[in-house]
Amino acid sequence: MRILMVALAATMLAGCAGSVMDNARTQTPNKVLTSNKPEKIVAQCVQFAWQDESVFGVDAGAYLQPGKKGGSTVYTRSAESFVDVSTDASGTVLNYFAQKDDFVAKRRLAALATCL
Repeated sequence: MRILMVALAATMLAGCAGSVMDNARTQTPNKVLTSNKPEKIVAQCVQFAWQDESVFGVDAGAYLQPGKKGGSTVYTRSAESFVDVSTDASGTVLNYFAQKDDFVAKRRLAALATCL
């Protein structure tokens, strides 16, 4: 029963976050970054960096899922911040989106930059 509740909560979270992310993707990303590292390594690094409770406190949740058009997406609760990580001819491309341009969003961007 507990597993079912966790699965249901994760599905609901992904559904809510999905519509927010889809809307954000119609806009220009807050920041576009590139890396020479493989896409999966960068995405896992970002997820790990965003889960650092010493930096983000109780808001340190980060989730990794397959990207909408390939690659990976790392996102926070309610998709307050998320990054689409994909591969193209120049290497790994990271499109960073944030609902608000506040202190937390800047911290998430800085943590993301450590993974490049």
